[in-house]
Amino acid sequence: MEIGIDSFAVIASHQSSPAKVLNELLERIVLADEAGLSVFGIGEHHRKEYLDSAHTMILAAAAARTKNIRLMSAVTVLSAADPVRVFQAFSTLDLLSEGRAEIVAGRGSSVEAFPLFGHRLEDYDALFAEKLDLLLQIIQNEKVTWSGKFRAPLENQSIYPRPYQEQLPVWLGAGGSPGSFVRAGQLGLPLMVSIIGGDTARFRPLVDLYRLAGKEAGYQPQDLKVAMHSLGYVGKTTQEAVNEYFPGYAKVFTAMGRERGWAPVTRASFDAVSGPNGAIIVGSPEQTAEKILQHSEALGGLSRVTFQMDNAELTHMQLMKSIELIGEKLIPIVNSYSSVESKELTAK
Repeated sequence: MEIGIDSFAVIASHQSSPAKVLNELLERIVLADEAGLSVFGIGEHHRKEYLDSAHTMILAAAAARTKNIRLMSAVTVLSAADPVRVFQAFSTLDLLSEGRAEIVAGRGSSVEAFPLFGHRLEDYDALFAEKLDLLLQIIQNEKVTWSGKFRAPLENQSIYPRPYQEQLPVWLGAGGSPGSFVRAGQLGLPLMVSIIGGDTARFRPLVDLYRLAGKEAGYQPQDLKVAMHSLGYVGKTTQEAVNEYFPGYAKVFTAMGRERGWAPVTRASFDAVSGPNGAIIVGSPEQTAEKILQHSEALGGLSRVTFQMDNAELTHMQLMKSIELIGEKLIPIVNSYSSVESKELTAK
């Protein structure tokens, strides 16, 4: 199983310099590469508290400083973007990184990009469906003839540069909409499920829907990869991890709740969502490894797990130490369990 980290390039309340935030983020990506993590994702938002509006720029800077780690979006808000420019940006990133770029395409859980780029929220799903169709055609064909409702048509148009990889990987990012899971399955796209609260197992019917739609569309089980994005943090001990993570998490998500209509965060609600069946991955390397494997079992098997750590006002040094623990301890534990499970399946 691949283990990675996502970031929204968050400006915490104790930080005052956007330039320093970005440079520290790059330091963490370099460390994640050196520590053996599989992937690092950068989100896309257009809000004051995030510095990821031009996420491919951050990924390109990371490409120049890293060697092995895969670099992806988390997610690209395709509904509000031009698929031609998205392809060109990620194809360029793929060349710079020599084949390490990936796109996670989504509609976005925040809606600020729609008015910013002149789109109507009423077209939320239609925009995404049309633009995903065009993006996939560009990836598959050097010359494209295409027409749609929301963008000028293309007539036998060549689109460059082409990526380093034979085909640029595209995951479909999904939250809780059944239609998104079905769409991913019908297209045979790998699925990135975002689960930031509640019981992970409640998403199993949606993941089963994805796999069923893929099977009915003629795709093989090995084509239908499932990844999970959550919130998380790894400390030396579970108590240390919780003590460091909870105060900032409660502050940030209570403020977010006032905007979105959620109840204020309490320690009891946090304990529930970070407990054995909850989505959040917070604890010692041993406990977080166990939690990741529980997530995989609950969802019928995962090929990748990524978690976001910089949303709880943790310091740069705390985040760096956590990345070291992930590489040195968590990943070996997950790999050892995965190896045992593989041998058991082979024996059967």
